[in-house]
Amino acid sequence: MTAPTETLRQTPLHALHLELGGKMVPFAGYEMPVQYPAGILKEHLHTRAKAGLFDVSHMGQAFLAGADPARALEWLTPADIIGLKEGAQRYGLLLNDEGGIKDDFMTTRLAGEAALYLVVNAGTKETDFAYISEKLAGKAELTPRPDRALLALQGPLAADVLERHSPGISKLSFMRATRATVAGAPAIVSRTGYTGEDGYEISIDAKDAETVARALLGHAEVLPIGLGARDSLRLEAGLCLYGHDIDETTNPAEANLVWAIGKRRKMDKDFLAGERIMDAVFNGPARKRVGILPNGRAPAREGAEIVADGRVIGRITSGGFGPSLNAPVAMGYVETAFATDGTKLDLMVRGNAIPAVVAPMPFVPHNYRRAV
Repeated sequence: MTAPTETLRQTPLHALHLELGGKMVPFAGYEMPVQYPAGILKEHLHTRAKAGLFDVSHMGQAFLAGADPARALEWLTPADIIGLKEGAQRYGLLLNDEGGIKDDFMTTRLAGEAALYLVVNAGTKETDFAYISEKLAGKAELTPRPDRALLALQGPLAADVLERHSPGISKLSFMRATRATVAGAPAIVSRTGYTGEDGYEISIDAKDAETVARALLGHAEVLPIGLGARDSLRLEAGLCLYGHDIDETTNPAEANLVWAIGKRRKMDKDFLAGERIMDAVFNGPARKRVGILPNGRAPAREGAEIVADGRVIGRITSGGFGPSLNAPVAMGYVETAFATDGTKLDLMVRGNAIPAVVAPMPFVPHNYRRAV
C-alpha cells in the first residue's frame, strides 16, 4: 500500500521561486527552493560579497500580549526579556521542564508597543505556539500571525540596497528593530540574520511579499538564495540549526550557549530547570558543542562519529563544505575533556578515519554592524 503524499504548504513567494528557476524541495512542511540556477556555491559567495535575498516566510511569527508579557516569557527562557529596551531584539532559548532546548527564537520589543514580537523556527512553530500558550495561560496571550511573510536581505551591500527602498534604515544597528516602510509596504525591520553577515529581516503582510521581493531583486547586487547556501552560510558563521545542533536532549551549557542566559537570570535561576542548568554552567557539562576542521577535502556529515583515544567521544551534528574557506567545516558534541581548541580528533567518514582538529567558531568572522 502506498503511503499518502505529504501536502506541502507554500509561502507567498512560491510562484516567484518557480519563475526564478528555484529547485523546490520539501522543508519543514513547506515547498522551498534549495537553490536557483546560479547554484549553491555562487549563491553562498555572492551573499558574502554583495547581497542575497532569502524567503524565510515559513518561520513562525507571533505577538505576545498581556499585563507583563516579558515577565511571563522569562519563565520559559533564560534570556533577559524584562531588560529588553524599546527597539531592541534578543536571542532566546525556549526550555522544557527538564532544561532541554525546545527551540531557539527571537524576541523584539518594538518602540511604543506593549506586545512582544516573536519569531520561532518553521519546523517547530505549531508546537512552540501551543506550548507557550499552555505554559503562560492566564499570564499572557499569544497571537500567531500566519498572514505575515518574512524576507532576509543579507550581505555587505544589504544596507545600501535597503536604504533605497526604506530611507534611514541603514542607521539601524545590529539587534535593533523598528516599524518602517519598505518599497511602499508597512514592515517590521530588524538588523539581524542567519548568515554571519550584515543584513536585515523584513516582516510584511503576505500580500506585499512579492512586491517587496521584486523590488529588492531588481538590483544587480542582489541574488535570490536558497536553503543550500543558507545552511552553508550559517555553518561557517557557527550558528546552530535547531533539530540538529540543539534539541530537547541538549541544555544551554552543553550547547555552548551560556551567553544567551542573562546575567540577572544566572543569579536568580527563575526559569524552567534553572537550578539544573546553572549547575551545569558552574560545574561544567559532560559534553560540549565545538567547531571542527577536518583535514583534506572530504566533509564529515551529520552523524559521523568523533573518535579520540581509540574510542567514540562524540558525533558531528552539522558538517559540509565551507565555500568561503574552500575547505570542509563541521560542528558537533564531544566529551568536555576534548573540547579545547587545538585538540586532535578523528572523524569516521565512510569507514575511514579523517584527522581533524577542534577549532574556534565562527569559522568566518561575523560582519554585524554594531552601534558605534
